[in-house]
Amino acid sequence: MRAIFLVDNGSLRPAATLNLRRIAAELSQKLDEPVQAASLLHSNKIPPDELEGTPALTLGPAAECSAEQGATELIVVPFFFGPSKALTGYLPERMAALQEKFPGVSVRVAQPLVDELGDIDLRLAKLLADNVREHLNGERPHVALVDHGSPIPDVTAVRNRLAGQLSVLLEEEVACVAAASMERRDGDEYRFNEPLLENLLDKPEFQAGPVVLAMLFLSPGRHAGEGGDIDEICRAAEKRHPALNVMTAKLVGEHAGIVDILHSRLRQAIDGERFLLDLPALSDTPR
Repeated sequence: MRAIFLVDNGSLRPAATLNLRRIAAELSQKLDEPVQAASLLHSNKIPPDELEGTPALTLGPAAECSAEQGATELIVVPFFFGPSKALTGYLPERMAALQEKFPGVSVRVAQPLVDELGDIDLRLAKLLADNVREHLNGERPHVALVDHGSPIPDVTAVRNRLAGQLSVLLEEEVACVAAASMERRDGDEYRFNEPLLENLLDKPEFQAGPVVLAMLFLSPGRHAGEGGDIDEICRAAEKRHPALNVMTAKLVGEHAGIVDILHSRLRQAIDGERFLLDLPALSDTPR
């Protein structure tokens, strides 16, 4: 028996869990097989009455529950852009702990949305371009592709790759596309996150006229949600530069096309073509 989980990092904001559930339901329909929404951390602290009465799941307990019910194959589909530490560190450790308790269970983790070593795939950049185009009205705005910022260079490389693809896709429609991070850790070793969004909006070419934020975020939360950190950064920049007008595009995770990419990653994992992690069962029978 197989159990499939669509997994994000987790948030204390109900909107993030509700978005994950919506996408898991659409992925279930496309696959014609149940896909459960679960977070690595945090979301189980959200009061159920803020989640339409249904408590949020975290992957560890949800996976153990599936194993107890007879699942011998677990497939995890990351709702992540790239190989963050949550996927390469915490997740393997958590799944190894599960296998100690259920040695007859195998675990396979699909590739994240951007597979850096896979075939060229412009679909995510095209979703970002669609979201930006909703704010074009004949002018050629500057575009900032903004992500959270990461301590992992490989994750920032995903952002930069997407910024390059987006620049090509919008070449005739916008003035330029620049990548930026919402925040970064202190220290020269994290300079690869630069520029920060607040600094980008102070550059002469960005501090006047329309700027569209292409949002490299998957679900609304305290960073990308209404009144969140990015909104505060933009409002502060507009106060510093009265001629600046920042327009925020939809989150890429709110685009209907995200399900097609997730389905591709899931099919690759099921078929054994490409995956991020494979943990074979430790024994043929559970303890």
